[in-house]
Amino acid sequence: MTDTQTPVDNGVNIEALLGARQHLTDAPQGAQFQWRASCEWVSGTHSRTTVSGFSGLGAEQAHRQDYTVEADHPQVFASEDNGATPPEIVLAALASCLTAGVATVASNRGVQLRSVTSTIAGDMDLQGILGIDRDVRNGFNGITVTYAIDADATKADIEAIVAQSQKRSAVFDIVANPTNIQVEVV
Repeated sequence: MTDTQTPVDNGVNIEALLGARQHLTDAPQGAQFQWRASCEWVSGTHSRTTVSGFSGLGAEQAHRQDYTVEADHPQVFASEDNGATPPEIVLAALASCLTAGVATVASNRGVQLRSVTSTIAGDMDLQGILGIDRDVRNGFNGITVTYAIDADATKADIEAIVAQSQKRSAVFDIVANPTNIQVEVV
């Protein structure tokens, strides 16, 4: 890790994060969160999802503003290409969660980051989605994440930071492991 006494500033408030961790250790009921999103069909394959509120720490919470995500399919699918495809949004969520983790773990370990870039790719055979071959899964066959990290650390230290980020990533867990999903019509 870093050999200097210069404070690390990766934009992560480690003291507040560790304080929150201790608080939730002492009061685990506050760690129960529910994340929510509301999606509205626009036209064709275009939809708009809004994220505004969530619950956690024993109460309803709100982001400082509503956030929207536009989703669509590309023109090669006879669509209008008004947004990223849903699988691309999943890849973006995975990349951002892992990258946030890298910044947090590096800060906690006293490693100053200069730059972090991740490239993520998901391979998919559309024969499943299109109903051409029922033996082909609809989702990704595999996902590859590649990092380029410039930091005050050895390659082994950087690899350990990435491994810890992966271990603690909510989105990595969501994508890599089965999640019970209930779908209902009201």
